Amino acid sequence: MKIVFFGDSITDCDRDRSDEKSLGNGYVKILADKLLPIYPDTDIELINKGVTGDEVCDLLSRVQKDVIDRKPDAVVIMIGINNTLHKFKYNKELNFAQLRSDLTLLLKKLKEAGIVIIFLEPFLLPAPDKLRMRKLFNDELAVINDVALPLSDEFVAFDEMFNGLTVTIPYTEYSLDGVHPTHRGSRLIADTAIKAIRKHLL
Repeated sequence: MKIVFFGDSITDCDRDRSDEKSLGNGYVKILADKLLPIYPDTDIELINKGVTGDEVCDLLSRVQKDVIDRKPDAVVIMIGINNTLHKFKYNKELNFAQLRSDLTLLLKKLKEAGIVIIFLEPFLLPAPDKLRMRKLFNDELAVINDVALPLSDEFVAFDEMFNGLTVTIPYTEYSLDGVHPTHRGSRLIADTAIKAIRKHLL
């Protein structure tokens, strides 16, 4: 079974772009280290195609080359946080109609190619400098959920999960900046994603 991981820096996590087998040092690597030993007799190929800084439109622009042309059985997607971050960092407008169109087309292309879609919801934790972003991110999540829930084979609600945990546990346990996961945060992503992936292992 071939699985492509597709997303931004949370997926990328310092992978070596010159090495097709490089999985980076984040949740994809942790997931691989846990998943592969469970299925020693199953041929499982994991490919990391995360690119730091990507937004939804960037995934759409490279989905053919980086995912569909590789003919994977499944794709694991986490994308969306940069659409909000770039509004505050670069004053780049977040056009919700365009976001909806781009995400819909992205997921429909994958569905039409017969690829199982495992969508990992983006998340934002309550770091002090990120609190002002929450309203816009909630609005973005509403669009993402509206599109991705019906089009994905599996949908993992990480924003709800992480923010629920931080009611009793400091958010810094899971992300120092509210966006990029710590090792503990990456382990949670990996462990939860494995449960979704195992439902579709061939």
